[in-house]
Amino acid sequence: MFDLHRLRLLRELKHRGTLAAVASALSYSPSSVSQQLSLLEAEVGVPLLEPVGRRVRLTPQAEILVAHTEAVLARLERAEADIATSLSGLTGTLRIASFQTAALALVPTALSLLRAEHPALRVHVTQAEPETALPALLARDFDLVVAEEYPGEPNARLAELHQEDLRQDPLRLALPDEAAPRTGGARSALLACAERPWVMEPPGSAARRWATTLCRTAGFEPDVRFESTDLLLHLRLVEQGHAVAILPDLVWGDREPSVRLVPLPRGRRARRLFTAVRTGRSTHPAILACRRALRQAAGPAEG
Repeated sequence: MFDLHRLRLLRELKHRGTLAAVASALSYSPSSVSQQLSLLEAEVGVPLLEPVGRRVRLTPQAEILVAHTEAVLARLERAEADIATSLSGLTGTLRIASFQTAALALVPTALSLLRAEHPALRVHVTQAEPETALPALLARDFDLVVAEEYPGEPNARLAELHQEDLRQDPLRLALPDEAAPRTGGARSALLACAERPWVMEPPGSAARRWATTLCRTAGFEPDVRFESTDLLLHLRLVEQGHAVAILPDLVWGDREPSVRLVPLPRGRRARRLFTAVRTGRSTHPAILACRRALRQAAGPAEG
């Protein structure tokens, strides 16, 4: 029988990449992690790690062990969900990660609903972009992630994660009033911005790839002078006439838009908002309650 604690350390190494990252995440010393993994190798009887430069990687036998460990942990999470379902009220801590606009527009309302229905449930919220939040969900840093998916930029559909749609969030070209064309279609509006400065999210993000492709499809390379993950900064730059941007409807919440908005070409007009949890935890009553509250906070999308 293999030691489950040591198997979890091996799994952590797969997800976090280095012994130092595992040690930092679990409040151990790197030498302690290394010692425990050496003991696991002795239990299994085959090498589990091999050096690659100054780092280590998992051997094929270690990958097999990790796959079985994932199945064991998922089963334990289902057992935890069953026990929680048998109780009369929700307690404990639920760890949520959400990207910025959802954290501003949806999460506070969902928290109010959860507090009213389940006052003993403690909710911890972290603002994090999907590119970091979803891997952290797999690493068990979070219990639920509110994420986004842009047209033509689908996320990986991993068997370990259970996704559930929240809503479609329309995307629109945001322009300073003096820059907004009064006639013409969606492509004409984009082309009218070909010579103007743009604000976009940083390179490598799904939002940046999608926006760049949108402009190129329209026939120009955007002049990106401002880069930030903060969509409120995008909005302020548009309001002050420094840039044009593409903003989701969610950024307005229940406020009236403060800039001129123009529809985008058909087929590229909305991003998908969804929640993701580990498959073994998808039936936990705290997860079900949180997803229900987030759906109620999101409401129907208007395009």
